[in-house]
Amino acid sequence: MVNEPGTGSDATIYDVARVAGVSPSTVSRAFSRPGRVSAQTAEKIRQVAEELGYRSREVSRTAAKSTTKVLGLAVADITNPFNFRVIRGCQAAAAEAGFVVTLNDAQESEALEREMLRRSLPLLDGLIVASSRLSDTELRTVAKQLPVVILNRRVAGLHCIIPDMAHGVRKATEHLLALDHRNITYLAGPEASWADGMRWRAMRDSAKELGFTEHRVGPFAPTLQGGRGAAEVIAARRLKAVVCFNDLMAIGLMQGLAERGIKVPEQISIIGFDNIFASALVTPGLTTVAAPLTMLGDSAVRYVVASLAGHKSAETAPVSVPVRLIVRHSTGPA
Repeated sequence: MVNEPGTGSDATIYDVARVAGVSPSTVSRAFSRPGRVSAQTAEKIRQVAEELGYRSREVSRTAAKSTTKVLGLAVADITNPFNFRVIRGCQAAAAEAGFVVTLNDAQESEALEREMLRRSLPLLDGLIVASSRLSDTELRTVAKQLPVVILNRRVAGLHCIIPDMAHGVRKATEHLLALDHRNITYLAGPEASWADGMRWRAMRDSAKELGFTEHRVGPFAPTLQGGRGAAEVIAARRLKAVVCFNDLMAIGLMQGLAERGIKVPEQISIIGFDNIFASALVTPGLTTVAAPLTMLGDSAVRYVVASLAGHKSAETAPVSVPVRLIVRHSTGPA
């Protein structure tokens, strides 16, 4: 009768090797030097190890001592230029403190973000999460395992750094009002986005205080394609002033409107959010609300490094960073 392999904390590297049908040395390389094992074999070994409850000594030792000098940065979508300067800010601050940064791209998928964090947490000293699509409860659970900073979102009880969205929306609508627009539309992004909800709330608050009529269109994907898709709705409703969830949507909207013969800003004014590099390159140049994105990444890393050194702040209110309106040529008189 063949003995069953150990399970749970009793599982050994030999148990994993036996079930996976490889040598113990291959199992060891799969965890310590994954580049020397084929992706198919490594995945099989990881699956068997997970089923048996085995954790490699390298991973266990890393998690126990937390001295990897590695920080994780999880972003909702690496193709969104919003993240470029955040990444640079994180990398510069991490290098200054003697750390390196690994990048996880969730591709706007809650399930993928959850799985990436589950796999990478044992290898990290700290984590920065930008525009997460996970629930507050899940993020607080992660924060029990290592220092965490949340960017572009507020999660009660965690250290959060967010642009001053209310001020940004206020400045955008004041600008449109100065151009005699009295009906202003918000082009909404993904429903799972905390920032989207805050911007729409700020739009409604500004409407009450400043005396204009607000409208909402969407949600649409926070991409060029999302903005182009919204152009049909915007054109059909003959809307004249639109504040978009982000610059990518705003640029896509301008492209979609141009295809329909609608001129910006002669027939419609458009404002974006984030001031990505492309906003100054398109024609007409995009009026946008700019946030200090490099500062977001820099501040997040400095907080994590300070926490690892034992300097934990008792402050739980979100840190708000200033924004400013950059006026270009996508807005004009009503």
